[in-house]
Amino acid sequence: MKKGKLILSVVAVLVVIAAILIMNKKKMASYTAGGIKDVYYVSVEKVSKKNLSESLSFVGTIYANNDVNIVSETAGKVTAVFAKVGDYKSAGSVLFQVDDELKKAALMSAEANYEKAKKDYERAQTLFQQKAATDAQLDMAKLGAANAEAQYIVAKRQMADTKIKTPISGFITSRYIDLGSMVQGAPQATLVANVVDISRVKVKLNIAEKDAFILKTGDQVSVSTDVYPQATFTGRIESIGAKGDDAHTFPIEISIANEAKHQLKAGMFARISFSSKNSVESIVIPRAALVGSIKTPQVFVVENGIAKLRDITVGNESGLDVQVLNGLSIGEEVVVSGQNNIVDNIKVEILK
Repeated sequence: MKKGKLILSVVAVLVVIAAILIMNKKKMASYTAGGIKDVYYVSVEKVSKKNLSESLSFVGTIYANNDVNIVSETAGKVTAVFAKVGDYKSAGSVLFQVDDELKKAALMSAEANYEKAKKDYERAQTLFQQKAATDAQLDMAKLGAANAEAQYIVAKRQMADTKIKTPISGFITSRYIDLGSMVQGAPQATLVANVVDISRVKVKLNIAEKDAFILKTGDQVSVSTDVYPQATFTGRIESIGAKGDDAHTFPIEISIANEAKHQLKAGMFARISFSSKNSVESIVIPRAALVGSIKTPQVFVVENGIAKLRDITVGNESGLDVQVLNGLSIGEEVVVSGQNNIVDNIKVEILK
């Protein structure tokens, strides 16, 4: 009995081994005697046509619509300060007052001389009409009035320069002087403040040459930021550079109306998205099928169980798809997974 049970156990083991060998026959056949795999499993997709829309995305930096460094146009001591960092000031507002005592005295003298010179010229005209004055005397009176007027204009301007004003409406971002500071005028004018106007902002960035011919001045774009992830802003392309740099990129400037609720500030990063209004039916393949780079793209095409490496020409990208301009036909099968383990003219098996 024991011997019979032993024989039955041996038979059972042999049956299990035979079953395993049969199940793995296909797998075992894929290896050579040296243990090198000669059949590789890949996933494929058929080449097809799709409506491919131009979709571009860029990252740029936000700048103020106007960013002005204000300098002093006169020399003297600051006697009053009317601005601090963060204040909003309208165009023409006085930010600083410089000591104007001497400028005021010079203005009064120039004004008096100008009034006297005008009257002298009027008297000379009367005398000339009465033939009591010569042409030379009239010309001298006219010249005196003109010189006095010029000196009066200069003195009035110098007096006005003692009030340092902002030429634009905006926020004070920096203040470089305080009460009692000494300032200088040209040619070494003192920098006193910085004012930015962010009622509108602009995004500056550089784009590749192929994209420079897709975008047009006046096109609307969508703008988003990490600061306001739920908000989308509408921008307008104001300009596209006519000259590229050494990297063959072109400067582009986008204007955005700032919002009080989601106020954009200069120096922030912005993401620009553009979608073409025109969609074109094109031959496309998954981006994952490409072997190599976009500059020298290749794909594996499966023909009768053999993977063949083929050069192709690609166009624009749209999401996970890439446009194929040349090298593939509709219906052909391209490898989209497993291509990193195969070489040209190798036997492959397609995973269903």
